[in-house]
Amino acid sequence: MSNLPKGPEPAGKSELPWERPRFKNWLAVARVHSLWAQRLSAMLAVHGIRMSQFDIMANLLYEPGMTQQRLAEKIFVGRSNLSMALPDMEATGWVRREPDGEDRRVRRLYLTPEGERVARQALAEECKLLDEMMEALSEEECNLVGDMMRRLGDRLKQGA
Repeated sequence: MSNLPKGPEPAGKSELPWERPRFKNWLAVARVHSLWAQRLSAMLAVHGIRMSQFDIMANLLYEPGMTQQRLAEKIFVGRSNLSMALPDMEATGWVRREPDGEDRRVRRLYLTPEGERVARQALAEECKLLDEMMEALSEEECNLVGDMMRRLGDRLKQGA
C-alpha cells in the first residue's frame, strides 16, 4: 500500500473559516435565530398556529388589505407556503380574500375578526419571547444590533 501515490494533503485547519471573526459572529446570529424560531414555534403550537400562518397573519395585521403579490414580497416563509397556506387559512376562518375595487383581477387579503384575535394572541407570544431574549442586552445594545442587521440587509439587497 505504501507504493500508492499520495493524494493532496487535507486542507489545514487554518484554511477553514471556524476561527474567522466574521464567520463565528454570523454563526452566533444564525444560532440565535434558529433557537428563537424553535421557541416561538413551540409557543404558537399551543395555540394551534404554525410559523408560516403567523407570518401571514402578522403581516395582514400590520397592513390589512395588501395584495397576495405584496404579501409574497414581505413574508419569510416563501411563495409556495403562501399559496398553500391561504386556502387553509380561509377554510379555518382566519383570512378572507376580496376583489380589489379598481382591478377585479387583484385580490385583497384581510384577517377575519377571529383571525385578528388569533394574530394578536400570537403576536403577544412573540413579544413575550423577544422581551425575554432581549433582556440580555441594554437598550443601547439592542438598538445597535438592529442598526447593524439593517445595514447587513441593505448590503445583501444591493448585491441582489
